[in-house]
Amino acid sequence: MIYTLTLNPAVDCVVHAKSICAGGINRLDSEELYFGGKGINVSIMLKELGIDSVATGFIAGFTGDAINDAVSSLGIKTSFVRLESGFSRVNIKIRSQGETDLNADGPIIPDSALSLLLKQLAELRDGDTIILSGSVPSSVPKSIYKNILELLRGKEIYSVLDAPGEALSLAICESPSLIKPNLSELEELSGRRLCDISSIISCCRELQSSGAREILVSLAENGAVLVPEKGDAIILPAHKGSLVNSVGAGDSMVAGFTAGLTIFNGDRKKALLLATAAGGATAFSPGLAKKEDIMRLFELTPAV
Repeated sequence: MIYTLTLNPAVDCVVHAKSICAGGINRLDSEELYFGGKGINVSIMLKELGIDSVATGFIAGFTGDAINDAVSSLGIKTSFVRLESGFSRVNIKIRSQGETDLNADGPIIPDSALSLLLKQLAELRDGDTIILSGSVPSSVPKSIYKNILELLRGKEIYSVLDAPGEALSLAICESPSLIKPNLSELEELSGRRLCDISSIISCCRELQSSGAREILVSLAENGAVLVPEKGDAIILPAHKGSLVNSVGAGDSMVAGFTAGLTIFNGDRKKALLLATAAGGATAFSPGLAKKEDIMRLFELTPAV
């Protein structure tokens, strides 16, 4: 079974306006509500691709109930730890002459709730997959992903880590099966600018010597590169299209690659093709992409 972990789920309120006047009253052209968070987005995209998963993490209050209900309504099994106080965060995404995001911090997660989550994850078995996605809430130690991977050490579990900053750097020594940094996150890890594909691949090889295994780097409009443990890197350009929404594109890529490993029996090239198709389809959609849009791009060779 595939498990996705979202430490800080959210209700995303996306608002559209031709222009925004700071300090004044603004009338919106339209608005949408999305229930998710990075790991939940992965579960939703996996379901779209025909792959079951269990979504776990923390929820709180009436917004947490709404998140759980929305995810469950899609046929996705949930196993969230419910917090006794606070409420799951509400993020505001302003779409007006660009993208402006106002992301809340979220509820305080007590040690007792963290212990319940770790107890739940300790029950994962050989053959399972765990996808650890997103930033770490301020009330949780930055070492949480490292601690989870350490907890699972010795089991045959495929682990995917898609997290920024210190949470990622601390966890690499626990040898996650796959990490998925974007270019800026990779540059932060390496402490230097990476100006071309060769420098990106070289940086990934250095991270592999520190414990990382496979590395999937998302390069936005420049495509993606997969650096496997053995063999040459696989480089794919991005699909061409008009950017509508960048939220969830990276999560879609993680879901596409994970689903591709199952669908194509471990074929990394085909899994990467599905990953870039899923990421591109979401970028060209107002929300997370639908299967027909993903498969349409998958059947195309990315434009060079």
